[in-house]
Amino acid sequence: MTRSRVLVVDDDRTFRLSTAALLRQDGHEVVHAEDGTAAVAILKKEHFDLILLDLRMPGLDGIGIVEVLRTWGTDTPILMISGFGTVDTAVDALHTGADDFLTKPVEPDVLSARVEALISRRPMSTKTGDEPGSIIGRSSAIRSVLEVVERVAPTDATVLVIGETGTGKELVARAIHEQSDRADGPFVAVNCAALAEGLLESELFGHRRGAFTGAVRDRTGLFEAASGGTILLDEIGDVSPAMQHRLLRVLQERELTPVGAVKPIPVDVRVVAATNKDLRAEMEAGRFRDDLYYRLNVVRIEVPPLRTRRQDIPLIAEAFYDKVERRPHSGCSPLAMRLLQAHAWPGNVRELLAALESAHIQAGNRRIEAQHLPADVRGAEDQEREPHERYRRTQPVGHEKSDIEEALAAAGGVRSVAAERLGMSRTTLWRKMKEYGLVDE
Repeated sequence: MTRSRVLVVDDDRTFRLSTAALLRQDGHEVVHAEDGTAAVAILKKEHFDLILLDLRMPGLDGIGIVEVLRTWGTDTPILMISGFGTVDTAVDALHTGADDFLTKPVEPDVLSARVEALISRRPMSTKTGDEPGSIIGRSSAIRSVLEVVERVAPTDATVLVIGETGTGKELVARAIHEQSDRADGPFVAVNCAALAEGLLESELFGHRRGAFTGAVRDRTGLFEAASGGTILLDEIGDVSPAMQHRLLRVLQERELTPVGAVKPIPVDVRVVAATNKDLRAEMEAGRFRDDLYYRLNVVRIEVPPLRTRRQDIPLIAEAFYDKVERRPHSGCSPLAMRLLQAHAWPGNVRELLAALESAHIQAGNRRIEAQHLPADVRGAEDQEREPHERYRRTQPVGHEKSDIEEALAAAGGVRSVAAERLGMSRTTLWRKMKEYGLVDE
């Protein structure tokens, strides 16, 4: 397979070289330049699959490079990165022609995921888990999510994504965007819970000069910045009643009025909302508008917690090690994997990835053993002796039966192999097969 070519442009030598090293580790061919002038000279001669630009550089800055490229008619995906991230800079970058925007410091897995998504232009949700940033899993629970994503993505329907913290709600929203006709447009994510009400209103809808103290110029809001693409309203259950009313009007009228403006402006944007709250309970308590709920809940996707799709844990672990190790990895011992599958994972996939990273460091590039796992994952001695009992107590019956069938099929009917994949003993697997009617009496 031909490797993707990435140009990294940043005047910070340490960041430039470390980013180039990370991208090479991910399998990309990387060229780097220390400033905008050098970058333009390279771009006149060579083709790249992605350009990663620093926003602020002496001389020709990131936005200047984007303007040059768009003048040339170049449609190469551009990822802008800045150590001075604000809504203004993100909006300016997206309006100029950048495809995505990140703020330094950037987590390596986040950078890898964004680079992969921009290069591939393929729906992340259809991946098998080998790529960073993908929705990983083959369990019936996650397949159900992917089926809904596939059906709803080609439409413009508003989607409500429900799930516990750390389950991957933003990945689902991105998958919807990447499979839609809006995939070439921007994907803008905003955490509604992280912003005060007044600031959230200005950032979502924009404002006009003089609208309030400090508003020294007009500013475009994130809804308008997402025009032609998708906006993710994360933690929608935390917005105030006043903001709920304004959001309702945007969804109903497909237009918004910036703060301090009189005339509304039309918006062409697909809305995906996400929350870890029970919005029906919030409605009954009078904290969430029922009319907004019904506008958002056109299509509902519930992202399953990791404890209900434990069969996917080996796949997630395998994808993690493929990413962090250049050589073929030695993986986890059978006991370590059983403990990983037995743990409740209240922080879901996010917690699992943190545990895997910790264990990888503790193991020192050797096979991960039980003692390398965090103490809360190792649990009590009885957990190590009988992890399959925890599996039995926490795994929903419907999913467990499907997972056993899938494990048997993947193992070619060899029960010992299927039992290992499921993290249970052969005796327990045989008993469960009889319980679910999967063996002939």
